[in-house]
Amino acid sequence: MKYKIIIIGGSAGSFQVVTNILANIPKDYNIPIVLALHRLKHVRHGFVEALSLKSGLPVVEPNDKESMKAGKVYLAPSNYHLYIELAGTFALSTEESVNHSRPSIDLTLMTGAYSFKNKAIGIILSGANRDGAYGLKKIKDWGGVTIVQDPDEAQVNTMPLAAIDKTKDVDYIYKTNEIIKFLINLPKI
Repeated sequence: MKYKIIIIGGSAGSFQVVTNILANIPKDYNIPIVLALHRLKHVRHGFVEALSLKSGLPVVEPNDKESMKAGKVYLAPSNYHLYIELAGTFALSTEESVNHSRPSIDLTLMTGAYSFKNKAIGIILSGANRDGAYGLKKIKDWGGVTIVQDPDEAQVNTMPLAAIDKTKDVDYIYKTNEIIKFLINLPKI
């Protein structure tokens, strides 16, 4: 099975985990990674740069209708929902917040699940609300792979616990090093 997209959602306590994941992904990695991370609405710069310092892959905030490409990390822009369209393009929206968040992890996961079906991988990391739980369930419903950061390791375990509860049958509950190992070995799976 060839996976086409990895969607990682996180909030409070997830930044260090995300940078650790990106630091360990090889430069020739060929699956697009989409990050839906809660961030401050009024801070528009610095997040991409901070992630880029650790990542071997280019980190960008996609533009509306931009096509997804292998070997890139896409970060949902501050104060925008990031949708993934059937054509493998992105759509940005300033619609109302979902789960008190914009970008909403749920919306990115749900649209990624619908667009990529069983070729999607959804990952939920540390966070302080339930955003992402419903979207991860949709990844599972469409036959994709679901991973949740081990709640015992998460700095804030509310989001991982909500994802486990909502999905009911998460494929993997992993510590950070296990998530990294899984992603690195994907092309060989």
